[in-house]
Amino acid sequence: MTTFNQLQLVVFEENDIPGLIALSDSVGWDYDEFEIRTVMKSGEIFGHKNAEGEIVSSAAIIIYDSNVASIGMVIVHENYRGLGLGKLATQKCIESVSELTAVMLVATEEGEPLYKKMGFATVDYVHKYLNSNYFSDKNLASNKYTIEDFYEHNFADIVSLDAAAFGVKRSNFLQNRIKQSKQCIVVKDSHGKIIGFGLSILGPLNLILGPIIAPDSLTASLIINTLAKDHIGKLRIDVPSGHAEFIKWLEQSGFTEAKKPPVMILHAKKMPTRNATLFAIAAQIFG
Repeated sequence: MTTFNQLQLVVFEENDIPGLIALSDSVGWDYDEFEIRTVMKSGEIFGHKNAEGEIVSSAAIIIYDSNVASIGMVIVHENYRGLGLGKLATQKCIESVSELTAVMLVATEEGEPLYKKMGFATVDYVHKYLNSNYFSDKNLASNKYTIEDFYEHNFADIVSLDAAAFGVKRSNFLQNRIKQSKQCIVVKDSHGKIIGFGLSILGPLNLILGPIIAPDSLTASLIINTLAKDHIGKLRIDVPSGHAEFIKWLEQSGFTEAKKPPVMILHAKKMPTRNATLFAIAAQIFG
């Protein structure tokens, strides 16, 4: 049996991706090669290897353009729990950025007590919604807006919209996420100005919808309908609090709330200032 002294805390590299997928599978999570590559390009993944070189823990930090970062992918193999590996890997993430950097995370039920002990405070909640039978809304239409596929020349507008919605600029992450996406669409007003956008990511279990940035719930619904209408399979969307009208539409469209995990933050008293246009986050790991 491997002892604690034989466990090595490392930063993972590209050749560790298969081992990270296996660790994710061991706890029933669905990280695949494409998701892990996006995480690595947008930040760093730390964790432990045992004496045989097997990955037994992980924690990732995503670094945005200013003093904000997001932690996720905190996983410990069931055979190595109780050794404090999750705390050590998470602490390594925190130490990898400045003390002036606000660090956020979306906590699992199991992880929440640990994060509280580490100084994180709950500042919000995310509504995790799943759908295995989406009802395409044929009544959704707008004469005011047009929906088009994303092109590279739209990128600067998307970064600006996302910064106002999320509360911090994150151009590197968005560039990586768009490359990973199955579909990226923009919404334009009658003057041709981009006022919203949305991405879909095809994972092993779900088509993930997010981020979704829109000026109102109707436009957010239009984006969701465009991204989801032709998909055969399961859908997932993570909605920040404060969007009751949008959530009502999701539930009418066959979505069911699975969990309501807390958003926690360290080195700050509140979330970055947002303008209420973020209708879905990219994924819980990305804050």
